[in-house]
Amino acid sequence: MTTLRPTTTRLGVLDIGSNTIHMLIVDAAHGARPIPEASCKSTIRLMQYIKEDGSIKKSAVEIILKAIDKAMEMAREHDITQLLPMATSAIREAPNGAKILHKLEHHIGQPITVLSGADEARLTFLAARRWYGWDAGHLLMIDIGGGSLEVALGRDEEPSLALSVPAGAGRVTHEFLPDGMADERQLEDVHEQVREIIKPMVESFPITKEPNHAVGTSKTLRSLARLVGTVRKEHGRENSMVMTREELEDWIPRLAAISPDQRVALPGITKERTFQIIGGGVVADEIMKALNVDEVEICPWALREGAILRWLDQFGRTTLGF
Repeated sequence: MTTLRPTTTRLGVLDIGSNTIHMLIVDAAHGARPIPEASCKSTIRLMQYIKEDGSIKKSAVEIILKAIDKAMEMAREHDITQLLPMATSAIREAPNGAKILHKLEHHIGQPITVLSGADEARLTFLAARRWYGWDAGHLLMIDIGGGSLEVALGRDEEPSLALSVPAGAGRVTHEFLPDGMADERQLEDVHEQVREIIKPMVESFPITKEPNHAVGTSKTLRSLARLVGTVRKEHGRENSMVMTREELEDWIPRLAAISPDQRVALPGITKERTFQIIGGGVVADEIMKALNVDEVEICPWALREGAILRWLDQFGRTTLGF
């Protein structure tokens, strides 16, 4: 029997993040699993271009535009029919973010959605819920971006709690780990700083509602899991990567003692993550500890997939004519 897939549209998601600018192109249809067709990303590390007042330096704008041009060229090559551009914490929080956004919108010829931290958390949670399904029960999602940390919790597709704090891997590295390395005393200081930043998030978290399933969705967590985690094989499901807090805490001081250019030789630590992997590891450790999470499973879907799913839910039937 031939399985028929609904008529698809070719969607491009342009994610203007704090660490990378990423274009993901998928063939998508309402009610069907998005099929990745192409992807490209440019590492920009916007945190390196933040002034003392939080504004983004003028030199960073040209770097962003160059990365967007690369992404849009790929979009044209693949003849996308719908572009979903979005920007996250770096643009959102910069005092001159609105001015930069206007320039970027003029450059691509359409509005760019600036997501709030809560919106990031909700969209990423939706992606995780669709990936794991209703059997996952009370789901906790943790996402560590370049500029912010998002956490969401709930039993449905719309989380009952969606929170965000400025504790991304790039931001923590820029502010507290300027050399990318740390000795034992310096590392403890970073842990203390991160605990203070995430305190409002932790205080808002309903401690009595412990999740059935905790998942991590970011590239930072995926990189850490490839280094310190284990592969879990489950019948009827794709193999998954699981990272325990105990394994993570064992590796953080060892990673902090290795120079960033040497870390690329380690499994899972890609070139664009070598410098900020310690900051990301500390954030992961502190939020897992604060929420009493012993392990997280790495979810293949994240913010971009969530944006695609939300768009399909809202416009897919009408746009595709069924």
